[in-house]
Amino acid sequence: MKLYYAPGTCSLACWIVLEWSGADYEVEKVDYASEEYKKINPLATVPAVDIGEARMMTQAGAILQYIAERYPERNLGSNEGIVNHFEFSETISFLTGDFHPAYWPLFSPQRYTTLTDEKSIEAAREASFARIDRVMTYLDNLIGDTNHIYQNKRTVLDAYAFVMARWSVKTPKPWSEYPNVARFMEAMQQDEAVKKVLELSNK
Repeated sequence: MKLYYAPGTCSLACWIVLEWSGADYEVEKVDYASEEYKKINPLATVPAVDIGEARMMTQAGAILQYIAERYPERNLGSNEGIVNHFEFSETISFLTGDFHPAYWPLFSPQRYTTLTDEKSIEAAREASFARIDRVMTYLDNLIGDTNHIYQNKRTVLDAYAFVMARWSVKTPKPWSEYPNVARFMEAMQQDEAVKKVLELSNK
């Protein structure tokens, strides 16, 4: 399995989970805006993963679930039972559909205004802060008094939430100001796989 990643992006969650899973894998750092990478993934996004099929597979949520299902002995996915599956699917949908998009205006504010002056661009960026606070608060409530996102167990959701919650340091209210998120983040930062991926991805 080969993972294409870029530093600081949600693709690092897939790398962390590959470490947790004990998979035989390799990674390649890419410039996802480059023409060369667009030949690999025309969407010009990371992550992408080559699993030996006819085409490259994409989308972080789908990749994370694939890894969990491919290595069931690591117990990184949903608990058994339809309601447990529902909760797991709901949570990963929150991370992909609400949490991640909340940050888009922060990183690409020019996409959210037709104006081009610096003041308008900055206003678009600042408009993201309220939505980011809303999803971070929701995440804080999901974690509750545990150190995990889902049912007090380590799953692929932990890696996904961890990588994206780190982005909150670019807002007026960083993750350290959400008590449950802070506890979760501090625990994740002590994880050996997390430390390894963060170190290697920044080289």
